[in-house]
Amino acid sequence: MWSPGVAAMLTRRIYGQSLSTLGWSWGQPRYQVLSYLIPLFYAAVAYAGVWLFGLGGFYDHQFLERASASFGLGPLPAWAAMAMYLIFAATVGMIRSCASALGEEIGWRGFLVPQLAKNYSYTTTALISGIIWSLWHYPILIYADYNSGTPVWFGLTCFTLMVVSISFVFAWMRLKSGSLWTGVLLHASHNLFIQGFFDPITRDTGRTKYIIGEFGAALPLVCIAFGVYFWMRRGELPTVESPISSTTSSAPAPAAVRV
Repeated sequence: MWSPGVAAMLTRRIYGQSLSTLGWSWGQPRYQVLSYLIPLFYAAVAYAGVWLFGLGGFYDHQFLERASASFGLGPLPAWAAMAMYLIFAATVGMIRSCASALGEEIGWRGFLVPQLAKNYSYTTTALISGIIWSLWHYPILIYADYNSGTPVWFGLTCFTLMVVSISFVFAWMRLKSGSLWTGVLLHASHNLFIQGFFDPITRDTGRTKYIIGEFGAALPLVCIAFGVYFWMRRGELPTVESPISSTTSSAPAPAAVRV
């Protein structure tokens, strides 16, 4: 996951540009809070629909039993085990998730999105960055075990639709905030809550693998709606050329973007 970040930093060095232009400043806290919560929200909407319509069961008893045992507190009620697991994942687990997501996000939102935004509209920037982001995953999706066991064409289609859709969210937050940390938190939160919480607590009812996760049909549908929402707010993005980031200001100036 660190190859995009390493490539971005090497590119900056090769062209004699400062690494500070990658958007390291934290920026306004509200954008970071939103970045943490947005994936939790769209995942909750998607999985609530899955459970409500019986496309997957709520909840996986065996998983919660294992989670309960891992705390070493003896048998726990299902709600207590689930709550403790969620709290642990959302705090300690988030640190680990950010460490891996940072590698990708230095490349995608630190470097790629601001560079594209210098010459293209927000819509084109989000589309190109989303397509590149999804294609980068294809080798491990096709040739390794990063899949849910569905046919390759199905998993790739669902994954691509999801990634391109949420790229509109990621690009909007990056360009609005001027900080790559929005991308890190969005990415880490997405991986954490979907792969580490909602997927394992959902019981397989037969065809569930075609519905849940990053290779199922539920998330792309919800993510498309989120992508359209942020696309409709593209007029809020800055249109005046300004530095991508600032190493001296606590609130970095956002990158210029054509809407």
